[in-house]
Amino acid sequence: MTSIIWLILGALLALPLLAMANRLRLRAMTNLLGVSLVVAALIYIGFAALWGDAAWMLVEALGVVLYGGFYWLAVRGSPLWLAAGWSLHPIWDVAVHLLGPGSHIAPQWYTLACLAFDLAVGAYIVYRTRSAGVPA
Repeated sequence: MTSIIWLILGALLALPLLAMANRLRLRAMTNLLGVSLVVAALIYIGFAALWGDAAWMLVEALGVVLYGGFYWLAVRGSPLWLAAGWSLHPIWDVAVHLLGPGSHIAPQWYTLACLAFDLAVGAYIVYRTRSAGVPA
């Protein structure tokens, strides 16, 4: 039951960011949510730093590069690249931090909330991009 609460809270916590994004033009929305994706990846570096785990800081830095790449692709192409990045970030949350070798880095509650947050943002970008008539 606790897991469901964290998932719900994660989705709810995305709402203020999405409300802000909804007021912006598509390009500005892409920049806001792109920077937000990079920040979401940077938070895991912070967790690794708190644990004093330099090796995991490097692993998490790879995540920053990976998700920064989705932002870069979105700026140069379609915002749907950003939706892909947000939608794939839950794999990082689950495979690396919830069930995987980095489970000691991030608290379970954070990983669950992040998973729902990520999916909410990814779904919003798809909705917003399709509503604007941007081709895939």
